[in-house]
Amino acid sequence: MRVSLASLLFLLAATTESLSIRDNVQGLSVKWPSPPPKPEPISLTKLLLPPAIADDAPVGGCDEKANPRGTGCLGRTAYFQGGGFSPDGDHVFAEVNFVGAPAAPHPASIYNGSQLILVKANNSKTFPNGDSWKCLTCGVPHEEGMFDNPQAFLDGKRVLAGLRIVDCGQYDLSSTKCTRETTNVYPIRWNTSPDGSGRGGDIRELRLHPDNVHLGFNAFSVANGKLGQNGYFSRLSFNPSPDTGFPSGPRYDLINVTRLENLANPAPVEVKGDKIILTPNPITVGEFRGFSGDGKEVVWIGYPAESSNIDAFATDLTTGATRRLTSHPEYVDPIDISRHDNWMAIMDTRGTDRNMWLSGMRYIPPLTDLVTTSLTSSVRNNGRRRFFRPYLLDRYGDRGDYFGQRINDQGSGKGGSGDFNDPEWNGRADPRWSFDGTKIVYWEEQTISPACGGQNPLPCYPSKERDGIAQRMVVATLTSRKPSPPPKLKTASDVVPWGEPYVIGSQPPIRPELPQGNYTLKGQKSGYAKVQLLDEAVNVDYFGFSDDGKVFLNGTERVKSETINLSTFHIDWYSDLTQTIGKVVNTKKTGPGGLQVEMDFMLNIFVANGTLVTELDGKKYFQPQNYT
Repeated sequence: MRVSLASLLFLLAATTESLSIRDNVQGLSVKWPSPPPKPEPISLTKLLLPPAIADDAPVGGCDEKANPRGTGCLGRTAYFQGGGFSPDGDHVFAEVNFVGAPAAPHPASIYNGSQLILVKANNSKTFPNGDSWKCLTCGVPHEEGMFDNPQAFLDGKRVLAGLRIVDCGQYDLSSTKCTRETTNVYPIRWNTSPDGSGRGGDIRELRLHPDNVHLGFNAFSVANGKLGQNGYFSRLSFNPSPDTGFPSGPRYDLINVTRLENLANPAPVEVKGDKIILTPNPITVGEFRGFSGDGKEVVWIGYPAESSNIDAFATDLTTGATRRLTSHPEYVDPIDISRHDNWMAIMDTRGTDRNMWLSGMRYIPPLTDLVTTSLTSSVRNNGRRRFFRPYLLDRYGDRGDYFGQRINDQGSGKGGSGDFNDPEWNGRADPRWSFDGTKIVYWEEQTISPACGGQNPLPCYPSKERDGIAQRMVVATLTSRKPSPPPKLKTASDVVPWGEPYVIGSQPPIRPELPQGNYTLKGQKSGYAKVQLLDEAVNVDYFGFSDDGKVFLNGTERVKSETINLSTFHIDWYSDLTQTIGKVVNTKKTGPGGLQVEMDFMLNIFVANGTLVTELDGKKYFQPQNYT
């Protein structure tokens, strides 16, 4: 069976909307480690960003009328990304795109292109010039590039931003003494050449370890004509005078790199004779997403524990012990764990019903996921639009009827209202905790064309934010909490026993393909499933299948995948499943011709032929309209 797990893994307060999930498919008998917390009071504040003008504003378009102080203008819908807090909790980082700057040598010419800014987290305070923001990189020599996912070091003098570290030397980044003359932008390099030459490997989604010494990242790979991804763990090493490689100036090198995968670890799905074996709590780091607050665990998304259900997991860097953090059927990947390691902030599509037509029926073994993960991990978006909402969960995550507390559930909930819970304002990655555990910052973008308007059946709404900007940053203050300094941590070991030390110049290992054939998966309590593995296809027939003696599954699913190119796939899906829990009957069924979907997961535009409908306790969940 030509299925690459690496490529699959890459593609990768209880409210009334979750009642059908709780009542119908809680099913499995589990002893929870702690009772769920009660909802707590949350105060929300939108932060003041620089003035905004048209994305295509001409040179000089950011004039005195737009910004009298001459400190730059943002494009209304231009690229933007919110970041984390400074250690004092009084400031938040953001990557912005300045437009319309005057030509040099005008002093304001430095406010141009992608830059890193620091924003006051309290709107009643400003920097000495009267602005609520300060540009940290404007006028500082550096290569063009992004400053995404900004994360502060504990010293307050440095911040990881994109593939670089912005360093103000002896001064705090928020200090008036931190100027462009005292600031340096140091690139980060991962050596992938045996002789140390070249620019190093391409890396993405960097996350700073809480010890401020180590760093995690992801890197793409190509195998058998498919795009894959691996997570890595490394140590930061400042190199003031490199002998080889580029950039040739001072930089941070990533050393003692470990790939967070090892073929010695069991695969999530294995075969033994004529039996299918599902590995409990396998380590399948499809995309590295961060660390636990104490730095002992790596957080990731990967192969589903339940069919079509993309969740977050955490694995101990030393022991390899793995725990599932989320289990709601909707999609999650942005996640941040508090420095005190007892709370999580996530961005999830729960409550939007975006994925319920695919993933709403729980406790289906993850068998068809061998060929469907590319689809189930892609429909969460519509191009640039995300369907995320911010949620607060305790350290034990989803359990029983607890699916967290929605952070921004304030307002009318009406589209176009501009309220905090306006469904046309979509959460983006990543939410971030303050160091003292009392605040969370997240950012959103309003739905814009082509995800609405024109040929799209969904309407576009004018932004009600200042200057009509389509992005906003929100600070959520947990008002009943008292600030507490982050615990002091020991420096983590460079060694990850369950990982694979990276050999410079090596390629990620390819896990052997599952052999084609006919197999049986036995239910842990009763029944069985007949499984047929074919070339890029999985067929499953369930006969009274049950892992707990409460939830029973019968019926058929047949799925075939075709790879069009590195990022485009075509799926043919046929489903006729019936699930019974006591007197409740749930179904997951395609129409007579099945469902055909072709998507490019780098674009995520949903276009389907046919239908797939999931019905849970009488409520039906339908697939999105095409192009929405």
